[in-house]
Amino acid sequence: MSKSQEAKKTTKKEPAKTPKEKKADKKIKKAEKLRQQ
Repeated sequence: MSKSQEAKKTTKKEPAKTPKEKKADKKIKKAEKLRQQ
């Protein structure tokens, strides 16, 4: 448990993705879901 919590802290310290990158990720995930159906 402690290891996973430490990993989350390190990821938060790193620069977060820009809103544009987040939108792009969502589009990719949606496209993958549609392909699988």
